[in-house]
Amino acid sequence: MSQRLVLASNSAGKLREFTQLFKPIAIELIPQGQLGISAADEPFNQFIDNALAKARHASKLSGLPAIADDSGICVDALGGAPGVRSARFAGEHCSDADNNQKLLSLLVGQANREAHYVCALVVVRDADDPNPIIVQTRWDGQIIDEPRGQQGFGYDPYFYLPQLQRTAAQLSPDHKNAISHRGQALAQLMKQLEQDPFFHQPHA
Repeated sequence: MSQRLVLASNSAGKLREFTQLFKPIAIELIPQGQLGISAADEPFNQFIDNALAKARHASKLSGLPAIADDSGICVDALGGAPGVRSARFAGEHCSDADNNQKLLSLLVGQANREAHYVCALVVVRDADDPNPIIVQTRWDGQIIDEPRGQQGFGYDPYFYLPQLQRTAAQLSPDHKNAISHRGQALAQLMKQLEQDPFFHQPHA
């Protein structure tokens, strides 16, 4: 495959993960910020709808195929919140620490700590693509009260994986990418890209 693909995200954490995951294939990943493309609005309540909006926005302004994800953490005791508002749970322009503090404050006294990350991943060949490639996956875990680990970003230090007895922030980047919601989604996406004629032909 020989293709340029715009990454519709300005998140440094996502850029690191996507760049690492795209290394094995011949697709050049271009962050939208390098092209002067601002973040798209994310007005929807579903991960897939927001991912589609972001991908179409980046593709329209760049004239290139685009990839976008919308991901977040859903906590059972909070009815699925933060959900699509995970990145701004504590307000616009908040930090990871702000988000985590709000999450923990809402879970005080809650016995149910089950949670899962969700990743909706979308690729559009152009802004009006009627048949985008869509993948959605989940990664199950629990929320703990004290942070562990220095890797990852977002809610990772508090996202505990009982089967591994570690948090997501205690995993090496390679290990996390192999099992995470985003890693699972990209693995499924790669299979579809390999079978898609569009990504096997030369493009200007």
